[in-house]
Amino acid sequence: MKKLLALFLLLSAFCTQAQHGRKIFGKDPIIHLENFDKQRVHWGYFLGFNSYDYKFDYKKNGPDINVDRTTGFNVGLVGNLKLMEYIDLRFEPGLYYTQRNLTYTTQVRPIDRDREVNATYIHLPLLLKFSSQRTGNIRPYLVGGLSMSKNLGSNETSNSDNSEQKFRVKEWTKNYEIGFGIDLYLEYFKFSPSIRGVFGMGDELVRDKDPNSPWTGNVNSMKTRAVFINFTFH
Repeated sequence: MKKLLALFLLLSAFCTQAQHGRKIFGKDPIIHLENFDKQRVHWGYFLGFNSYDYKFDYKKNGPDINVDRTTGFNVGLVGNLKLMEYIDLRFEPGLYYTQRNLTYTTQVRPIDRDREVNATYIHLPLLLKFSSQRTGNIRPYLVGGLSMSKNLGSNETSNSDNSEQKFRVKEWTKNYEIGFGIDLYLEYFKFSPSIRGVFGMGDELVRDKDPNSPWTGNVNSMKTRAVFINFTFH
């Protein structure tokens, strides 16, 4: 997450500094796309990165399940509906590719301690965007809302479980999201880097057949936590 945040800040600073040299964000900036935000509806697309994690809640004290996060990739579309001068409704369907590696420290054979959890999510967020007043060619904003995610690799309906090295999670999850970003008005398009936290609201773990399973028996709930960094082009 720290690496993703550093990347977001670095790219935002680079873009701002580059445009400043062209007197776009200087003392007397050249105003670009002056009427862009007056549109009732506009469209765009995004590319970005993600870091997914799991938050475990246990039934009783015991060895934790360690989660090794990786950096994944995002791509999707943006539909923006202007509700009021400073409030927009956004729909951002996208594909999110990620991987989490779980290590169990319970009393299981070393060969059974690791689980590689690959996931491809169809992510469907409905968000409210709260923008500040535009200053030159910069307009910060906050964003928040709810989302649904469909995990194409959930294995929820599989008859195999961890005893056969098959880790299972639920196919659909509900989340809430909150984040912030900056609209940068360039000469021909609007560029919007943003960072967002995603928090699962329900238990996603599918239990093993054995209620005393060393992989799932002590887990009260398992919920998604994620950080998204998206670069949106309108």
